[in-house]
Amino acid sequence: MSHYFETDHDKHEFAGRLIVSVGLGLALMLLAVLVFAAESPTNYAAARWYPLHFKPAIERADDKECLVCHAEVLKPSVRAQSPAGVRADQSLAWYQTLEIYSGAQDTFHRRHLLGEMAKRYMNLRCNTCHQGHDPRDEAPGTSVTAQATGYTLRKQVDPKTCLMCHGQFNAEVMGLPGPWAEHGETFGNNCLTCHEGIRTTRHNVNFLKPRAIEEAGRESSEHCYGCHGGRAWYRIPFPYPRHAWEGMDKDIPDWAKHRPTQSEPRFRLEAWTSTPAAPATVNPSPAAKTSGATPAQPRAMAAGKAPASPELRMNVKGKNHVRPL
Repeated sequence: MSHYFETDHDKHEFAGRLIVSVGLGLALMLLAVLVFAAESPTNYAAARWYPLHFKPAIERADDKECLVCHAEVLKPSVRAQSPAGVRADQSLAWYQTLEIYSGAQDTFHRRHLLGEMAKRYMNLRCNTCHQGHDPRDEAPGTSVTAQATGYTLRKQVDPKTCLMCHGQFNAEVMGLPGPWAEHGETFGNNCLTCHEGIRTTRHNVNFLKPRAIEEAGRESSEHCYGCHGGRAWYRIPFPYPRHAWEGMDKDIPDWAKHRPTQSEPRFRLEAWTSTPAAPATVNPSPAAKTSGATPAQPRAMAAGKAPASPELRMNVKGKNHVRPL
């Protein structure tokens, strides 16, 4: 190639110009990409195949990753419609904060993620609800939370996820003769009068704060009724896990038959850890053994709570479920 240049100086000059030209071209290409990106905001069509929307990425997604695109759901303001144009009175995803179903309403996401009660009792994350099905399985116009629109909700929320807290619960379903009423300090009736000793692992899931919930339950059953009051919650086939105790009736109550014995894997506490947690044991601690406590007792004893009576008895569907203390 040297015969094309009369001198070495010409050769070096050509090489320099070539390098400058290539560098300039790359810089212009980069600038064009940036300008195009700035003028073309992310939209439904552009984001539809984003890898984070698919399993297994969605199962491990951090809220920060979701909020890169969806930050508007937590903006501290009430709106008459969603950023997508869905009116508040046409969508269950917008909370009613006024006396009528019109005008500016607070958002579902703010109430469940940033509200005072939510932060005190819950560990909700974006993918607690937004697991849904594979985004490729589209169902246009079937959004659970915005049925009046034609939008395709790609990470559709399973209604059963909502019903874990927003279902129904009543005395008949539980086999009780009537509603459980509190009688103040005289009798001290309270949900935890029974459920502190006869407990399930219902609250031990990654979207709740068990200790905070149970502390509130000790203060007043009013707190329990927030999720459990006036609802037929137990009609839904959610898990019925129990820790066995000596003398426990082996028969499962009618209202709990045919249920799974564990929560979905994604709701279990170990789902948020890199390595699965060790399975829970029903063996009492050394301290509990020496005091004669049964497996369900140590937590109540550690909290300094004395048993209310020598035994706890729950009548379910005409059967007494007794746990001696």
